[in-house]
Amino acid sequence: MVPMATLATPPWLGLDGIPPCWVVLWLLPWALVDGPISGALAGAALGLVLDGLTSDGLTLVPALLGLGWWWGRIGRRASPVQRSFNLGLLALLGTAMLGLTLLLQLLIAGGGVLEPSLWAWGLHTLACQTLVTGVLAPMLVSLQMLFWRRRVPI
Repeated sequence: MVPMATLATPPWLGLDGIPPCWVVLWLLPWALVDGPISGALAGAALGLVLDGLTSDGLTLVPALLGLGWWWGRIGRRASPVQRSFNLGLLALLGTAMLGLTLLLQLLIAGGGVLEPSLWAWGLHTLACQTLVTGVLAPMLVSLQMLFWRRRVPI
C-alpha cells in the first residue's frame, strides 16, 4: 500500500506539490502496536521497497529502521500513545528525521558542499512534507492503531 500511495498521491493532498510521507504514516502505528523488532524490520523492508522506486543513490533504510525501532520501544515501554497531538508530533519528528537523513546523504555525496539552490529545495521539501504529514497523522494513524489493536493481542 505504501508504494502505491506514494506514487498515486493526488496533488490536492500535498502542500506546494509535495505529498505527505506515507511511509511514516504507515510505520508509526505499526511500530507502536507491534513493537521494536517488528517496527525495525518493517522499516527496513519499506525502505528497500521505496529505494527500489528511485535510482538517485539515496537510501531510506537506516532512517526507517531507526524510526521503527524507536517507535516500537515507545509503544512497549511507555504508557500507550493515544492522544492525537502525540501521534501528530511523533509523525512530524519522524518525517523531519527522515528528511534530514536524506539531506545529510546529499551533503556527504557532494563532498561536504551543497549548492544553494539544492539546499533551498531540500529545506523547502522538508518543511512542506513535515507539515502535511504532521497534520494528517492524527486522523490516519489513530484509525490504523484502532484497526491493528483489535487484530493484535496485547
